[in-house]
Formats: sequence, C-alpha cells, structure tokens
Amino acid sequence: MGKRKVPDSSKKGMMAQIQKLQEELERAQTELADEVIVASAGGGAVKVTMTGTQECRAVEISASLIEERDAEMLQDLVMLAVNQAIQDSQVMAARRLGPLTGGMGLPGISG
Repeated sequence: MGKRKVPDSSKKGMMAQIQKLQEELERAQTELADEVIVASAGGGAVKVTMTGTQECRAVEISASLIEERDAEMLQDLVMLAVNQAIQDSQVMAARRLGPLTGGMGLPGISG
C-alpha cells in the first residue's frame, strides 16, 4: 500500500492547531509559576509555600517549635510539609494542564 498524501490545507490546519496548543500550554505553565499552595505539618508548626511548578517560595517554622530544640522532629515536619507541598503542586498542575494535553502523558505532567 502506498502512502496517502495529506492535502496542504489539512497540513496548515493541523499546524495551526499545534501552534495554538503550544501557546495555551506555555500560558498555563506561566500561570502555574505564579500560583501557590501552602502545605503544613505539625498542626501548622511548619508551613511550606510552593508554586505550581514545584518551586519552593517559603518555609515558615513556628518559633515555639525551634525553642523545643528537637531537631529530629523539626526535620521530620519540614520533610512532611515539603512532600505535601510537592504533591499538592503536582495535582494543581495536572488539573491545569490535563485538559490541554488530553492525557498525552507528557513528561512532568501527571493526570
């Protein structure tokens, strides 16, 4: 069987759709870089602020937690808050980018 030739008008339409999708993805990724989530651990004793692109913007630690001088507990709470912030950020990104990618399974985009 020979290859079917795609008409030039169909190629142009397809390229326009791809270009539009690429622009929408870039816009969504830019917006995600500005959106933040806050995750906490230890009843709010440790708070981590993270963007939709998994950039940590802030880590807040309650002064009372520092005064306790329990380094191991503090390390555990920071780790828990960071991991929760990453997970929440990935969910936010998947919700934003999922409809645009149509489940194409692009790297870095779960959903």
